[in-house]
Amino acid sequence: MTVPAPPLSDVAGLIKLRIARDHEAESSFELKAFKELQVFESSYPFAFFDYFRIPYTVRPGLAIGDGSRAPVSVHQIRTMEGPGAVSRSLLWQGTANPSALPASCQLGRYRLRDFTFFGHVAVGAAVPGTLSRFSHGWHSAEQILDSAGHVRAAVWQDGDGNIFLPFDPAEVMQQFWSERYRQVGRSPMAIRGRAALVRGYYLARPALPRRLQLRLRRAFTRAQDRTSFPSWPVEDSLHNLYAWLFGLVAQLAGRPVPFVDLWPEGRSCALVLTHDVETDVGYRSLDLLRGPERQLGYRSSWNFVPLRYKVAEDVIRKLQEEGCEVGVHGLRHDGHDLGSKRLVAKRLPAMREYADRWQAVGFRSPSTQRQWELMPTLGFEYDSSYSDTDPYEPQPGGCCSYLPYFNASMVELPITLPQDHTLFAILQNSDADVWIRKAQFLREHHGMVLALTHPDYAADPRMAEGYWSLLECFRGDPTVWHALPREVATWWRQRAGSVVRGAGDNWRIEGPASPSGRIRFAYADSPREPARANDGGAIPSGQMRTSPMRFS
Repeated sequence: MTVPAPPLSDVAGLIKLRIARDHEAESSFELKAFKELQVFESSYPFAFFDYFRIPYTVRPGLAIGDGSRAPVSVHQIRTMEGPGAVSRSLLWQGTANPSALPASCQLGRYRLRDFTFFGHVAVGAAVPGTLSRFSHGWHSAEQILDSAGHVRAAVWQDGDGNIFLPFDPAEVMQQFWSERYRQVGRSPMAIRGRAALVRGYYLARPALPRRLQLRLRRAFTRAQDRTSFPSWPVEDSLHNLYAWLFGLVAQLAGRPVPFVDLWPEGRSCALVLTHDVETDVGYRSLDLLRGPERQLGYRSSWNFVPLRYKVAEDVIRKLQEEGCEVGVHGLRHDGHDLGSKRLVAKRLPAMREYADRWQAVGFRSPSTQRQWELMPTLGFEYDSSYSDTDPYEPQPGGCCSYLPYFNASMVELPITLPQDHTLFAILQNSDADVWIRKAQFLREHHGMVLALTHPDYAADPRMAEGYWSLLECFRGDPTVWHALPREVATWWRQRAGSVVRGAGDNWRIEGPASPSGRIRFAYADSPREPARANDGGAIPSGQMRTSPMRFS
C-alpha cells in the first residue's frame, strides 16, 4: 500500500538544524530504528550532498532506464528504507555533457520561489514522457519562471511523492561559484568586448592619477547600480537554493538528515580579517589597522605585493610572531599579474619564491582580477579573490556564496563584506552601517564574515571609525570562530575529507574533521502559513517559503 505523499508546496517548510549530543533523547530515539544505515543511496554523485557532507551511498545500478537512448540523463537519489518506512526518490536532470543535451534543455536565467538560478532546464511538456520509465502520474508542482517572468518549466511530482528537478544542482552551484552565470544570455561578441574593456582598465590603471581613477569609478557606479543580479550588499539566491534542497531531502527521508556542521566546535559563524597592502603608503601605515586589532585581541592576514615596494623581513616576522598570517598579493600590482596564461606562467615562479620565503599559503589577486581556470594553477592552498557580491569592481559579479568552496584543489574564501574602498571612496558612505548590517546578516545565517580592508585608505576617519565598530561588533562573542584564512581553508579541507556514519544510537564523524567537527540535523516542518513575495505580491496559492537554515 502506498502512503499518500504531501504536496510539494508543503515539502520545503521551515528547516531546523540541531546539534547532535548524546544526551538528546529525541535524536537518539529517532535514530534507533536506522542503526548502521545511510539515509540515502544515489545512482550518481550528488554535489549538494557532497558539499554539505550528507551521508549517502553511490550505487550506479539505480540508474533509470537505458540512458544511452534517453533524450535526457536522469539521476536518482532515494531514501533507504527503515522498518515501516516508504522509499521515495528525488530525480534530477544530468548535465555532465552540456553539448549533448537536447534543444528542450535550455541554458538561461530562471526563478524558482525566492531564488534566481542559472543553468540548463528541461522546458516544455515533454518531461512526463521522459519520466514515464520511472513512474506515472507526474504533474507540475512548482513553476519555474524565465528572466522575463514567464512560466518556462516546472518541478514535477508523482502521486507517490517522488520529485523531479528539471535542472542539475551541480551545474547551478558551479555557475555561481565560477561566475559563469555572467555569460548566460550574452552574445560571444559582448563577452569578448567586456573582457577587453576589463583588461584595458587593469593595464591602464597604474598609469592613471589617483583622482582620475576615483572620478572614473564613481561615474561608472551609475551603470553598475542598474545591475539586476547579483543584488548588493546581500545576494542569497544560492543559499536559498540550499535551504530549499534541504527541505526536499528532509521531507523525502521522513526523518532528520545529518550533515557535518559548517564550522568547528559548533561555532555559529567565522570572522576572518584580511588586509591588502597595495602601495608603499599602505606599507608604512600598517599600524592604522593592526593597532586596533592588537588592542582588541584580534589576529589578521596581510597580503603584500613583493616587487611594488620593499617588504622587510622583520615586518613579516613581527606579524607572524603576533599570530598573524602573511599572503601574496600578486607580484607587481600593475594589471599584468593575472592578465593571461602567458603572463601568469612568466610571473608565477617569482610569486612562488616569495610565498616560500614568507611561508605564505594564500593568494589574493590585485584588484581581485580573476579567471576561474587560472586560479588553481597558482599552487596556493587557498585564494580569496572572489566576492560574494560586488557590482562596483572593474570586474563586477560575485560567486553568491558566503561559505568557502573548492575550485579544483584550491579552497576559495569569498570576500563577504563590501570593500572599504567601495564603501567610503567610491560610494561615499558616511559610516559603517552597511558593514555592520551585512556582518549581522552573515552571523545570523552561519556564514563567513570575511573583511577586506587596506591600510592605504585607513587615514580616512570614516574608514578607521568604521573598522573599529566592526571589531567591536564581534568582540566578546564566544560563539564566533575568530580565524585566519589558512585556518578556514584547512578546516574546509578536513570537512570535505570527512563522512558521517551511523553507529548504534548515534551518528559520528569519520575523517580529519572528527576531533572538532559536530553533526547537525536538517528538519522539515510543514505545513506553514502562506508566505509573501519580497515585493508584497502573492506567491502562488499554497506555496510555502523556505526559510534560511537556522540553528537551534
